[in-house]
Amino acid sequence: MSIPSNEELSNQISSLQSRLNSLEDETRLTKVRDAVEALQTIINGLGQQISGLRSRGYVFGRDLETRAANFSSQWTQAAPNVTNQIDQQSNRLQAALAPLRTRTNELAAASNGISAAQNILNQLDPQVASLESQVSAAESQIHSMVDGLQNQVSDFDGQLKKIDWMLTQLAEASFRLLATEAGVMAVKAVWVKGGKEQKDDPDGVLYLTDQRLIFEEKEEVAKEKVLFIATKKEKVQKLLLNAPVTTVESITTSKQGLLKNEDHIEIRFGAGAPVESAHFHIWQPCDEWQALINRAKSKDFDNDRAVAIDAAAAAKVKAAPSQCPNCGGNINQVVLRGQDSIKCEFCGFVIRL
Repeated sequence: MSIPSNEELSNQISSLQSRLNSLEDETRLTKVRDAVEALQTIINGLGQQISGLRSRGYVFGRDLETRAANFSSQWTQAAPNVTNQIDQQSNRLQAALAPLRTRTNELAAASNGISAAQNILNQLDPQVASLESQVSAAESQIHSMVDGLQNQVSDFDGQLKKIDWMLTQLAEASFRLLATEAGVMAVKAVWVKGGKEQKDDPDGVLYLTDQRLIFEEKEEVAKEKVLFIATKKEKVQKLLLNAPVTTVESITTSKQGLLKNEDHIEIRFGAGAPVESAHFHIWQPCDEWQALINRAKSKDFDNDRAVAIDAAAAAKVKAAPSQCPNCGGNINQVVLRGQDSIKCEFCGFVIRL
């Protein structure tokens, strides 16, 4: 084996000391502790988070409170064992680190003698590598104790954040929901008007309620440009699509883009809708939206309400006339729950419900 130069030896010693410095923190299992504390914080806040969504008008997910309570119960049972394992493993790892630190001090003292220093270095390097592996194994073991719950909580928390975003968008929208209508989900979307997405296609928010599919353009549009750079912008916010969900006939999903990582949905409508079809590039999984729209169309969300539908409003829909009392023309439009009137398309007569 060739004898290293002073510079090479110095670099090896510096690298080893850097690894040991990292182990000072790693043997305390700081990352694992932080992850466990973050999980506990999320679980502890779920109830309040759901309460806030309810106060802002979210009426679906009648089991949300129960699921949050179950997560809290699972964590209460698991936490003592997880904490105990972290402490035990950390104490063991830190005890294993102490003699390595002592040998490092010996290495620093022997650094002027290349042969002696190299001998200590050759002994220390595999010992440090072994401790690094033990730290990794301890982290994996503790993660395995909480991974299942952590993944479930993360998915649940992500769902609540989507709902929170929807409610924020609804509060800012240029339209208002009907009296007994409620938002199911919302997503950032581009309405692709042609076969391929263009920069001038309207950018905004696609909403699904228990009764309608709504698209609102919501973007800043360049009004003046200098050398292709926008110097003046104007905020555009307007309702472009308002279709009863019962008029949806079919939904086709696709993955597009160079990497096939863009979610697209093509919706075809039947009688009573303002358009025949609409193609959207959305920023949520397209298969999830397909399922949500189908659930809304089949009125499945009525069974998932934490707040019951107003009986009087539902009765008005059932009692809506099929013919205009003024001219006798057929009422072809879809009557939505919460409407207080409909207008005859033939004579313009307003029928109070």
